[in-house]
Amino acid sequence: MRCKWAENTFPEMEAYHDNEWCKPSHDEKYFFEMLTLELSQAGLSWSTIIKRREGYRKAFADFDYQKVAKFDETKQEELRNDPGIIHNKLKISATINNAQKIVEMHEKGKKFSDYIWSFTDGKVIDHHLKKDDEMLAQDELSQRISKDLKKRGFRFVGPTIIYSYLQAVGVINDHLDQCDFK
Repeated sequence: MRCKWAENTFPEMEAYHDNEWCKPSHDEKYFFEMLTLELSQAGLSWSTIIKRREGYRKAFADFDYQKVAKFDETKQEELRNDPGIIHNKLKISATINNAQKIVEMHEKGKKFSDYIWSFTDGKVIDHHLKKDDEMLAQDELSQRISKDLKKRGFRFVGPTIIYSYLQAVGVINDHLDQCDFK
């Protein structure tokens, strides 16, 4: 059994649910990838974004944040016309900005993934959900991280986006207790 949101969908969605969602990660590239995809989802469905994941990989240098941090205005214009991604100027700009902020953290000797995990002292938060409607859209943790990220200059990092992001990188485990992939 899968969580209801991933049942009977399409292969990419099921693979994401089964192999990635709520699985703890510390991989910097994956952290940037999920931040990019989550901010791209704002106002859209996750299925819209997951279907374009390969397009995002190509457009954003396989989520190499060091390369993305160097994207200039010419590259941004190219991205606004890329058929493989959402053509939102603010989201594209935010992705490049966020890559720059991650590079800045690295220059100061701090990994972005370590920074995110520091909010829970490296521990996974497991909500032990019984039903889908128990899942939150945001919580105190996502509000706190969102506020801190904004203070550091990150963009498109509101508490709802950050809550989904924390699920994506495995800081929060919101698989239903009866889900085979918990």
